[in-house]
Amino acid sequence: MNHTPIINKLTELGYKGFKEAYMHQIEDINYDSMSFNERLYQLLDAQEISIANKRISMNHRFSKIKDKQAALNAVDYVVRRKINKMQILSLATLGFINAKQNIIITGKTGTGKSYVAQALANRAIFDSYRVYYIRTPSLLEEIRLSRIDGTYTNLLKKYSRFQLLILDDFGVSPMLHDDATNLFEIIEDRTEINSTIITSQLPVSEWYNYLNNNTIADAILDRIVHSSHRVELSGPSMRKMKSSIQNSVFLEKIQEE
Repeated sequence: MNHTPIINKLTELGYKGFKEAYMHQIEDINYDSMSFNERLYQLLDAQEISIANKRISMNHRFSKIKDKQAALNAVDYVVRRKINKMQILSLATLGFINAKQNIIITGKTGTGKSYVAQALANRAIFDSYRVYYIRTPSLLEEIRLSRIDGTYTNLLKKYSRFQLLILDDFGVSPMLHDDATNLFEIIEDRTEINSTIITSQLPVSEWYNYLNNNTIADAILDRIVHSSHRVELSGPSMRKMKSSIQNSVFLEKIQEE
């Protein structure tokens, strides 16, 4: 049988998964014993998986996540970090997204706040949620520019649509004029509609003063803090520990040579 016309048609239609599975069936004589329905089901299943993987890859690309390899099963639960493993495993079910709840991750620099946030984001993308990552200072700068070029309304719509928004590094830069108001608008449009994860070196107790606008601070804290899962990380800087380990390995190799 000449399989070329079928393969060409599958290529033309863009049915990558179906095509690869079909070619595999052609080459494997074990498939000869299977019924037509069984073989067809496997082909359709392969196409479904291919579409899902393509969607995950595309969502990852658009999400702007820095660490696409961050995974919850790689989180280090050593005692000194004081991570509540049961809490992380509970959040890993992504029930907080379906419940339209938020997460606040706090801790000193290097304690793994961004990693945990991105690991949750990667899990969400794998489960087909629309996710977006951005550093808070970058978001605030983007909003300032949008007010100048007239794209502010469209920008608000953009950020309201993500089912999970990661706002990394909240509190690392001084609040400029109208920054608190701009941040509130983003949060307000997402409240009880979609979920947000905020990471910050600042303890939540210092957020009120940091926002430097009592009215807006009250509104933001009411919408975010009082309805959020709180994850507090401690212990030594994971970056410094990793760097120290790498340096030790490098020195050992030099000594061996």
